Amino acid sequence: MNDVLIRPIEARDNAAVADIIRTVMPEFGADGPGFAIHDAEVDAMYEAYARPRSAYFVVERGGKVIGGGGIAPLENGEADVCELRKMYFLPEARGIGAGSAMMLRCLDAARERGFHRCYLETLTGMDAAQALYRRHGFRAICAPMGGTGHFSCDQFYLRDL
Repeated sequence: MNDVLIRPIEARDNAAVADIIRTVMPEFGADGPGFAIHDAEVDAMYEAYARPRSAYFVVERGGKVIGGGGIAPLENGEADVCELRKMYFLPEARGIGAGSAMMLRCLDAARERGFHRCYLETLTGMDAAQALYRRHGFRAICAPMGGTGHFSCDQFYLRDL
């Protein structure tokens, strides 16, 4: 991880982050209706996460953005709940500790913004991601929270902050 930098997203990162999302999600079969790949914010992540109580970070290695992840208030949810959102990594970012480092950065950002719980949605088959979530204290819950519009997700997790 010495050559990996996690930093706040900048406007110049929008195209790289959109490309990562559009590359990684289909790898896991998450490119149909009801997945985050179709969210309007995908092409303007910097602007979307400049909103109050939101934050998005990128993983950079050798000057190339190779992953990202962020938090934002849970749509139509309780005020103390944020959502871990759009955390995706290219293959070269996997297995090097970037996921754990990003998770810690996002959870710290959530606490700094006054959230008390963090929610996330994922998909069966994203086994490494789910193992990461469990290692960081997330527990599976039976039903979705809020109104994310991601009706194709079938795994839901929540963590106290």
